Amino acid sequence: MKFDIKSLLISLIGGMDSEDIPSDFKKLINDLERKKALKKDTHNRYKLDSNYRVGKIDISLNGTGYLETLGDEKQKDLVVEPKDLMNASKGDLVIAKRISANSKRQKAKIVFIAQKGFSTYVGVSKIINGAVVVQNIKTAIPITIAATQKSLKQLPPNTLLKVDSTTGAIKEVLGVLDSANADEKISLALYNKEEFFSEKAKAEAKSHDHNIEKSFYPNRLDLTNLPFCTIDPNDAKDFDDAIYFDEKNFTVYVAIADVSEYVYPFGNIDKEARSRGFSIYLPHKSIPMLPRTLSENICSLKPDVDRLVFGFKITLDKISLESKSEELFEGIIHSKKRYTYELVDRFINSDLGAQDKTDEEILAWLLSLFELTKNLRKKRLQNAFLFHSSEIRMTLDDNQNIISTNVEKETSSHALIEECMLLANKAAAKKINYGIFRTHEAPSFEKIENLIENLFLVGIETKFSPELPTLIRQIQKQADEMGIRADVDKLIIKSQKQACYTSDNKGHFGLGFEYYAHFTSPIRRYSDLVLHRLLKSQLKKDERKAKYQLENIDVLCEKLSELERESDKVAWDFMDRKFARWAALHVKGSYTCKITEVGKTSIAILDDELKGARIFLIDDDLELFTKVKVQIIQSDIASAKIIGKVIKRLD
Repeated sequence: MKFDIKSLLISLIGGMDSEDIPSDFKKLINDLERKKALKKDTHNRYKLDSNYRVGKIDISLNGTGYLETLGDEKQKDLVVEPKDLMNASKGDLVIAKRISANSKRQKAKIVFIAQKGFSTYVGVSKIINGAVVVQNIKTAIPITIAATQKSLKQLPPNTLLKVDSTTGAIKEVLGVLDSANADEKISLALYNKEEFFSEKAKAEAKSHDHNIEKSFYPNRLDLTNLPFCTIDPNDAKDFDDAIYFDEKNFTVYVAIADVSEYVYPFGNIDKEARSRGFSIYLPHKSIPMLPRTLSENICSLKPDVDRLVFGFKITLDKISLESKSEELFEGIIHSKKRYTYELVDRFINSDLGAQDKTDEEILAWLLSLFELTKNLRKKRLQNAFLFHSSEIRMTLDDNQNIISTNVEKETSSHALIEECMLLANKAAAKKINYGIFRTHEAPSFEKIENLIENLFLVGIETKFSPELPTLIRQIQKQADEMGIRADVDKLIIKSQKQACYTSDNKGHFGLGFEYYAHFTSPIRRYSDLVLHRLLKSQLKKDERKAKYQLENIDVLCEKLSELERESDKVAWDFMDRKFARWAALHVKGSYTCKITEVGKTSIAILDDELKGARIFLIDDDLELFTKVKVQIIQSDIASAKIIGKVIKRLD
């Protein structure tokens, strides 16, 4: 097994033979021995001393650190006082020594920084007592940078800087804090994300034509005669899935863009796609995983052109709706129409009829497929969960300030596509024994007990049961009766473990699936591209290639899980910044909100004409899910944090 620093340190908790430690890490081992954090026994075996912990550090706004311990889920997080941080920053991988404490919470001090969490930090220049200092925009803690006062004083006030976390060198001037156009750069820089591709990657992307010649692919399944269509959001520019339903044979075709045909392992595009992991979606633009020359052209299943696909032909039993066969194929399709969710909803709801002959041909099977997916969904939800979620869609003006927000809810067309994609993803997972699965483990009993306690405060009374699916459905039934289903669903989701990528199959608790993987979005998820390559190796019975592709798959799965969370955080951070700018213009204004978290720091979500902003409250004694009037008392654009106080209870 090839180790990275994190996996090596976790292995050292249980102990490792000296000969198993890669030579690249000998210096690290020596450093830890000098710190007395690592011990070597008479059998030439290294093991972390029991008084030391491996973990990732998080730092609150007041400078206190919290160590999330790794390697043992039973160990509780440790508090690290500011004086014991040893210049560690948020996200750093560290070794800490436990220290005795009078408080109930166990404390520790950092003795070694094994790896910086972020290679760069974002700081803003401030003048304090005549000197220019650069403050980390997340923590307001000063950053040590390699720049003179003379050079810093030449910068405009509140200049945003991307700083190398190791050398302190200024890597990039991002703009000034007062400009709304800087928010995008801040959010990307905070997580070290790049928007633009290297010249080598762009050149590689341009080497592919925008069209394919069908005669060049005699061994592919020719499906160009079938009336496939795509269904996507109105503003989508890349279409990575197309569907068709053969009603006579009760067969669903799910055709996915064959990205692996154009992105070669270890090529220039592949290296950048692997480091990005995912496309990032902001309200006004996307930051793609692949160069647009590929993702919006030859890889995109545009209408009226031939495209290479990799997909499943899934035949179902008409009575049980169970899969009778799941045939994986490399094919060619010729999508007949590009539909939006809104248009398909109108077809389904009989608000609109066929507009041309192509519509007639597609609607002949699409409406039947909708009835099938309704029944598939009903059957699936006997063992899975339906969560009422409401995604906030933000609209910006040309200056990147908020115009409006609206709540986007799932519609019939969304459900239709979702069930088709679930069929394909489940079929793909069943094809592999080891590789890259999408895993969602059941929540811990401790988390469920905490959930039950919180729900008791809002009037939902239920007893703990080890049959979690039944328990959750009972909670949801009461929430429906009380009219607070969406709010309760958010608490249930929060109590669960995060879905992640694993090399071994562990099932998907939320979906109720024994096997599940991500297969249907290789344009925007690197995990799907990896799975495509593994499945192609199987199809071609190339065991040597399959074995090579599986090397270090554990490390890749863990990395992709981290990259997925980072991609989400970039999008959330960007929206928080937009809300903070809006709030800065509306200090002392009062707005309707709903309490979504109570405790040491209570949070209200804006639920007025504008929706979705998080407001941190200075109030105590608040009740979950109550509607209140909140007055904005402060908005810090740098940290993207809004502070408010309750001035009236509306419930």
